[in-house]
Amino acid sequence: MTAPSKVDPAVHARAAAAGPFRSPGRPRKFPVSDGAPVEIVETGVSLMARLASLGCRVTIRPALGVCSYVPHLPWPFGLLDFVSRAFVPTADTVRATIGLPNADAQLVRAPGVLPADGNRRVVLYMHGGAFLTCGVNSHSRIAAALSKYADSPVLVVNYRLIPKHSVGMAVSDCYDAYKWLRLRGYDPDQIVLAGDSAGGYLAMTLAQRLQDEGEKPAALVAISPLLQLAKEPKQAHPNIHTDAMFGPKAFDALLGLVARAAARNITDDGEPEQIYEPLDHIEPGLPRTLIHVSGSEVLLHDARLAARRLAAAGVPAEVRVWRGQIHDFQLAAPIVPEATRSLRQIGEYIRDATG
Repeated sequence: MTAPSKVDPAVHARAAAAGPFRSPGRPRKFPVSDGAPVEIVETGVSLMARLASLGCRVTIRPALGVCSYVPHLPWPFGLLDFVSRAFVPTADTVRATIGLPNADAQLVRAPGVLPADGNRRVVLYMHGGAFLTCGVNSHSRIAAALSKYADSPVLVVNYRLIPKHSVGMAVSDCYDAYKWLRLRGYDPDQIVLAGDSAGGYLAMTLAQRLQDEGEKPAALVAISPLLQLAKEPKQAHPNIHTDAMFGPKAFDALLGLVARAAARNITDDGEPEQIYEPLDHIEPGLPRTLIHVSGSEVLLHDARLAARRLAAAGVPAEVRVWRGQIHDFQLAAPIVPEATRSLRQIGEYIRDATG
């Protein structure tokens, strides 16, 4: 995937009508990286975390294993987000649907959080789901929790999914959501990009696209992020045997689905969309980055590789490794206590990054 095509012209027209974007006015609070990432290991595994891992190992991993052998069958991937409607946050949480040129988004505010009016801070959140499932409903609780702990509205992008659409189209939807926030009055240093799993890929790719345009958000937060589409490094990682969800075939299937969707998307230059590896395009000047990842999941490979490359480019990077957790364990909050601790830490990081 090449760097995704530019946003719909209508968005640029609205931006021009609103006047030029304001440049960041506040100095950065965080130090320049010394060339090495910071890694912190969170010890202690609760009973609920152990049960979650066991449950995933005997249910989700076998199910994904079956799907991985026949990934192109019409599996009902959209059912997960539909069923998740029954688990949306309480009525005290404010949710509003925002229209985008080719998708939509949901603006989430926990009780007591002020509206998204261009003041203070805001989180632009890209949900996970291997680019092909989940949405604003499946991630409504994590969005509400982040809103609470970061004291910030959270805009969750309901981006287009594979296999009908391509990953490049999903990145463009996230870009449209970012521009919506800018038109709302937010400066880059008030906006934090965040995402889990495949959403981590989208957040990093979006940050690089914005960097090309001279925009630098306040920070990037990635939860159990998929940051490299190449399958071989993960399949060779020791955690491929300890991951409670993903076996080796899962990454064969994912790359195949992504590649087929990309080949069907003809870009503006008349060529098929190319696979894009964000970790091959790390440059100085990207936003400070926080990564939370399980010590048992195979995406620990991507997290550590990203942190090393970011730090080598002078970007402050911190990895928190949570032993004994499942992939994306933050979705299990508040049942798993480590999930709540992690989200609290992320909220503190967001508040610190935005002043």
